[in-house]
Amino acid sequence: MRKLFIALSLLLSTGISLAQTSAEPKPKAPINWYLKNPKEDKIYGVGAEKAYELLKGKTAKEVIVAVIDSGVETDHPDLKDVIWVNEDEIPNNGIDDDKNGYIDDVHGWSFLGGTFQDIDQEALELARMVRFEGNYFNGKDVKNLSNDEKARYDKYSKLKEDLEKETAKNVKQYQGIVMLSNYIDNVKAASNGVFDKKTNKAYVPKDEMETKVKKRMGAIMLVYPPATLDKELSHAKESIGGMIKMTKIDADSIRRAIVGDNPNDMTERYYGCNRYEGPDAMHGTHVSGIIAAKRGNGIGIDGIASNVKIMVVRAIPNGDERDKDVANAIRYAVDNGAKVINMSFGKYYTPNKNVVDEAILYAKSKDVLLVHAAGNDAKNKNNEDSYPTRILTDGTIASNWLEVGANSSSKKGTKLVADFSNYGSTTVDLFAPGVDIYSTVPDAKYEDASGTSMACPAAAGVAAMIRGYFPELTAAQVKEVLMKTSIPYTKTITIPGAEKGKEKGTMKDVSISGGMINAASAVEFLLKK
Repeated sequence: MRKLFIALSLLLSTGISLAQTSAEPKPKAPINWYLKNPKEDKIYGVGAEKAYELLKGKTAKEVIVAVIDSGVETDHPDLKDVIWVNEDEIPNNGIDDDKNGYIDDVHGWSFLGGTFQDIDQEALELARMVRFEGNYFNGKDVKNLSNDEKARYDKYSKLKEDLEKETAKNVKQYQGIVMLSNYIDNVKAASNGVFDKKTNKAYVPKDEMETKVKKRMGAIMLVYPPATLDKELSHAKESIGGMIKMTKIDADSIRRAIVGDNPNDMTERYYGCNRYEGPDAMHGTHVSGIIAAKRGNGIGIDGIASNVKIMVVRAIPNGDERDKDVANAIRYAVDNGAKVINMSFGKYYTPNKNVVDEAILYAKSKDVLLVHAAGNDAKNKNNEDSYPTRILTDGTIASNWLEVGANSSSKKGTKLVADFSNYGSTTVDLFAPGVDIYSTVPDAKYEDASGTSMACPAAAGVAAMIRGYFPELTAAQVKEVLMKTSIPYTKTITIPGAEKGKEKGTMKDVSISGGMINAASAVEFLLKK
């Protein structure tokens, strides 16, 4: 998973070429802005607090929300009371007490671990596909292929070309990060270890490249405070460096031997372990806090839904998730009682789409709502979809699917849609808060993060609230209500990544509903029915 939260470092990595010196300072939103309501607070949050005012005196049914992700810190002080407990399983006795095929799955399951170890990094799906096809054509006379093989070879050649482009893009970004980092070190060396706006202004560049960096650095510091740049650049090196490595990881790596399954056998379901946190639980822990961090406990943050238990399903590594694991994660969540599944992940290549499609239809048959992040590449999903997708192989659309883009806290101007968010007038349902979202992270801490990965759980939290207080609604009906009651925005917006001359539009140009999810308006609508 190239995780679907946008690291601030990713913006920095492209800052040399994209940052503009005319950039205006980014206003700092309140840490709980995503809970606020547009009408009263003039901030495009989900209206959770207003919704609870409207629901006062009513009791909600408990709703299990499965978080399919990198893992979750289940003992985080703000999460430990909202983690799902499989009451039919006796902890740590080595027996599958509830006979669901998974031993000691007290809080969920990991499809990325074996007896003693856990997978952290995996190859990108594109790299796996290139390796698989390369093995097939190795030793073959490509001049004497059958017609079917020629078509397959042409696809393989295109995949190789795509992989080379992906690697080159990541290398270029990494070089930009290193350039920024080196520049800051040079400013510090010339300024008694201090880097800030004053020392940057006083610094005398050593060459033409440093002159360019200095000009851009002023704009960068309007968005990211000088005191945090070192940290952000360190994250950037790790993130982009990891992506470069992921294009090179052996697609048949011994890493999968850790799990002990056959990764090419799509029928296998019962593998993995009960270590839910995994080696890198930042992403899943942050997502879980947005949905359901314990409300009213006087510490940290309040999540959106008060009636939720978080089921932890670890299936998303650093790298690209496998279709088999995603399908099994959905099935596990459905079979163990989840009514909403949060899926803050995605990729642009899929070799076994049918396996995931079958799991999506299985979830639909059991009335489970799937909430999916649209992605962070400023792409129009009408033109290029990502996976998994609600558009099934036969062209039908899964009605139990909610596709979510990211909006900011901006209450004026054109910057309401996050500049990184994917969008689509026929493919993205609505938008939800996804910029500067303060939530839980491992080691009992809290951090800001931005991305459609944050917007997705904001929507999932609202959906879970509605499912709890209005349990008579089906998954498809919940989605319909959320779409119908989304808060419209009719002013001009900037369309992410649009070509010159086509940057301006409306919310109807980037989503089906033309608006932002809102719990208060959904509750108000349902109470009147």
